[in-house]
Amino acid sequence: MTVSRALAQLAAEGLVVTRPGAGAFRAAARTRAARAGDTSWQEVALSADGAADLVPRSVDASGVLASLAAPPPGVVEFNGGYLHPCLQPERAMSAALARAGRRPGAWGRPPTEGLPELREWFARNIGGAVTAAEVLITAGGQSALTTALRALAPPGAPVLVESPTYPGMLAIARSAGLRPVPVPVDADGVRPALLADAFRATDARVFVCQPLFQNPTGAVLAPERRGEVLRIAREAGAFVVEDDFVRRLVHEDAGPLPRPLAADDPDGVVVHVGSLTKATSPSFRVSALAARGPVLERLRAIQIVDTFFVPRPLQEAALELVGSPAWPRHLRTISAELKARRDAMTAALRLDLPELALPNIPSGGYHLWLRLPDGTDETALTAAALRAGVAITPGRPYFSAEPPAAHVRLSFAAVAGVGEIAEGVRRLRTACDEVRPAKSARLPLP
Repeated sequence: MTVSRALAQLAAEGLVVTRPGAGAFRAAARTRAARAGDTSWQEVALSADGAADLVPRSVDASGVLASLAAPPPGVVEFNGGYLHPCLQPERAMSAALARAGRRPGAWGRPPTEGLPELREWFARNIGGAVTAAEVLITAGGQSALTTALRALAPPGAPVLVESPTYPGMLAIARSAGLRPVPVPVDADGVRPALLADAFRATDARVFVCQPLFQNPTGAVLAPERRGEVLRIAREAGAFVVEDDFVRRLVHEDAGPLPRPLAADDPDGVVVHVGSLTKATSPSFRVSALAARGPVLERLRAIQIVDTFFVPRPLQEAALELVGSPAWPRHLRTISAELKARRDAMTAALRLDLPELALPNIPSGGYHLWLRLPDGTDETALTAAALRAGVAITPGRPYFSAEPPAAHVRLSFAAVAGVGEIAEGVRRLRTACDEVRPAKSARLPLP
């Protein structure tokens, strides 16, 4: 296998050619590289927005890259957005993919809406009156959110977002020419009174929220607010895009979870996004969009134009995985492991960094949201942390407007174990002392 991979790499680089039945041979000498072109003209073309353009066309992906880029070797990854390989169900996924490849028609063209059995599985997991006919299979949650925002709001329109919120969603909105308008979140989720005020002030027709273990605060929308949010949106003639991204990353001590908002919505207010990616692997990009009413056809049309369909082998593999005995075992395993990691990080922070405020300890998800002491420079701390050997995520990209304070988000899912969590917090202590030497004295334990 090592030799095969080496030959494939050499062939990709144009250094060897392989001939079936004969072997591998040295490739012909390369011709002299062509003269480097002059691409400076593109600066004018890319910035010359026409009169009809409502917003600039540049896209800032820095907030997304913060959780996608792998840190240098030896750096503790507190900025990751996915499970560490040791938590991923690699054997189960490999077995599922192998079985899927042997299914009749597995390599053929799937229905554009997705395999009926997979749509039925997602509909069942959403609950309520949602049916398979109201579900579309999409290539990951990011793709589903992109489709939803493009379908629901025209360029230049306002879109209400939680504050703080997922930077990837803000990037989607801005790249689509939308104007994100923040609505503050507290320990019980979005604040209904402020949501109603925002709808009245902006005439927005879309509100994007994460009612369960919100990113980054970890808040869960309180039971008494769930109906209020749907009522406010319905009266405003607006859609609620429900990003249910970590329902399968619940911790062992969470207790019963609230149903998705879509399960309690008979009027088609909610456009629901659910995904398998967070609970499996960053490359297992299978998710679903669920909606009711005429909007479903628009969502379907945009997805077909953009991507045609999700590759059938991946859909078949998803069916094999969620239908296997390995799936519930995997969910139980990560439920226990994420709780242990959360507890380890919380304890380490209280011991080594008690000056960092931790307003909420979530019972689901994969990260903690911490407020930094007043006057702390997020950018300087992030750079100092990397020099100390730990990668963290600054809080600024999570706000669509001016943040009320400095924050950081620390992930406990992308590291190898609790030992690495303790080491990462120790390194973060070093970084905090470097950035704030005058305030590095530790406070007494609470």
